[in-house]
Amino acid sequence: MEETVQHEDIYGEYLVVKALEDGVTIIGLTRGKDTKFHHTEKLDRGEIMVFQFTEHTSAIKIRGHAEVLTKHGKVIGGRDS
Repeated sequence: MEETVQHEDIYGEYLVVKALEDGVTIIGLTRGKDTKFHHTEKLDRGEIMVFQFTEHTSAIKIRGHAEVLTKHGKVIGGRDS
């Protein structure tokens, strides 16, 4: 039962990415012994995408100027304005 609760905690994590420039790249990385790329998305300025951590996704890499919202707060990455 404890393992199920841990999975729900991990899989219930969401983040929102808003592109602040054209061509922001989001890369999903796999969970497990070897970390690999498994999914890539491109966003243009103003586009928003919601991501969820799953049994297959352990990390998300964001390349470019973007705003990221999580339950922990807001982060802006990429180039300085």
